[in-house]
This record gives sequence, structure tokens and C-alpha cells, in this order.
Amino acid sequence: MYKTQSGEEIFVIDGHVHNWDGRKANQKNVHGEQFINCFYAYHTFLTPKEKQWPREKFERYGGDQMYRDLFVDGYDDMAIFQPTYLTDFYVNGFNTTEQNAAVKAKHPNRFILNGAFDPRDEAAGLDKFEELVSTHKLKGVKLYTAEWKGESRGYKLSDPWAEKYLALAEKLGVKNIHVHKGPTILPLDRDAFDVADIDIAATNFQGLNFIVEHCGLPRLDDFCWIATQETNVYGGLAVALPFIRNQPKYFAHVISQLLMWLGPDKLLYGSDYGIWTPDWLIDDLMAFELPADLARECGVNFDLEAKKKILGLNAARLYGIDVAAQKKLLAKERVAAAA
Repeated sequence: MYKTQSGEEIFVIDGHVHNWDGRKANQKNVHGEQFINCFYAYHTFLTPKEKQWPREKFERYGGDQMYRDLFVDGYDDMAIFQPTYLTDFYVNGFNTTEQNAAVKAKHPNRFILNGAFDPRDEAAGLDKFEELVSTHKLKGVKLYTAEWKGESRGYKLSDPWAEKYLALAEKLGVKNIHVHKGPTILPLDRDAFDVADIDIAATNFQGLNFIVEHCGLPRLDDFCWIATQETNVYGGLAVALPFIRNQPKYFAHVISQLLMWLGPDKLLYGSDYGIWTPDWLIDDLMAFELPADLARECGVNFDLEAKKKILGLNAARLYGIDVAAQKKLLAKERVAAAA
């Protein structure tokens, strides 16, 4: 929980976290090595030096370290697991629903568990997805449209089988569709992360919420033009936020555009843990003020009310979290842990 200088408590839901295994022993091929190398490059490029991790820890930090970084040393109250299977690159997968579920089982009040599907599994995968939803009572999924599968190097949400899976998700009440539409990660293909298919999917499935992770970067303009038209499209700020420290002018541009086009009700905070930790990200976010000339030009405010929505209230609304009740539940948990 983050407290302002006046003592006001701000409820934080981290919309984008992982518990991955990028170790050499889990790498199936050179692509697994390339992928974790690229993640680590982002980490060292945008993380303050005093917060950078050694490579060994970065490759596999585990659930206990994750809990401490998010909820003890960090300000998160809850966090949403976003799985990234990558089974063509990693023996046991990079970060699966089942692996995340084991961490959630130890801390059920802290984590929201999301699942995944791959439309290239076609008919054979529909029953498996339905079983996954039933087993874990899912309310959301994370999709990686650039993930490789055999000879395929990605898919679009407008593909016929993707639409069948989205229709099933809507039928099952899995309303929150998180889609990675951000920076390219070696060896994945840049064009497979293009945001154009979000426009089609959001129009065709009005009962679903499409949370575009990384807000389309580096395709910010394309994303904003889509999200302002589609009422069920949201922006996830993971990857955008770390620029706040060493490229504040760039971050100011990104957040001002997002606030102007989408407004503060359609943006979700995410640390992208374990690439970055929420402690310094949230400190910097709370301290950040838009330059006055940019605020006037865009006609936006990045005030405390906007930050409260972004840090937790928007995600709580999408996932049906009663914030007041959850605060009481977590207060009891902290007392029990202290005892």
C-alpha cells in the first residue's frame, strides 16, 4: 500500500507481473537464450543502477523473492499474473498458468491469476481452454500474438480461429483480454506485435475488454487512434513507466498522449516484474508532474485522482475487486504475518 505525505492510502494493483524461469537448463534452444538476453537488456537499460539485479537472480527469482519485491519492499497490494508460455523456446515453458497458480496458492489474497490460449491449437485447444478457465476460475487471459509455434511466427486476433477463442472467452465470462503489443523481443517479429488487429477484435467483441499491454509502444499514435474509438480498449503502462527515471521528457509525451486520447479511466499500472520492481516505479510515478506547457497543450491533468485510478482502481473495476473489502482482508493478513 502506498501512502501519500498526507497519510492517504492508495490501493495498488500491479497489472502486469511474471514468475519466469529463463535459466540455461530450461532453455530449449538458442531462441530461449536470445529471449532472456533481450529481457535482461531492457532491465539494465532502464533500471536505476542501485536497483539492477545480477543475471543469475534475473533468470530465476522464484515466488518467495517475488512476494517480497512486490508486497513487502514494494507498494503492491495485489498483482495480476500474465503468463507467457513460449514452449517452443523453453522446456517447461517460460511462465505458465500452472506455475503461477502454485504461487497464488501460497498467497491467495494477493494474486489474480490469468490464463492464456493459442488459436493455432484450433479445435483441439478449445476444450483445454475451457478446462483451464473452470479449474482456475479465470477472469482474464494474456495473449502473445508474436509467439512462435512450429513454423508459425505469430497470429492476429482477426484470424478465424482467434475469433472462435474470443467468442468462447466471452461465453465463459473471461472478459479481460490482455494482449502484448509492445516492443519487439528477440527473436520475435516486430510486425506480429502490430496493434491493427485490436481494432477489429474490439469492434467484433463488445463484451470483452482489451487491455493493450505496453500501450502499443513504439506504435503509440496507432494505439491512441484505435483506443479513442473503441470504448472497450485500455492501455497497460508496463514498459512505458520505466522511462520516467532516465527519459522523463519521453515519458511525459507518452502519458500526456494517453491521458488526452484515453483519459485516466482506461489506463492500468504495471511494473512488468521481474524486469522492474514496483518500489522505485511507484515512487517516481507519484512524484512526477506533467510540464505545465504540455498539460495545457493536451488539456489534461496528471493529478492524484488520476494516479489513484491508474494505480489500482481501474484494474479493480475490470476484475470486480471490492477495494474496501480487500483492504480489510489484507490488513488481517499483515497482522497474522507479523504475529
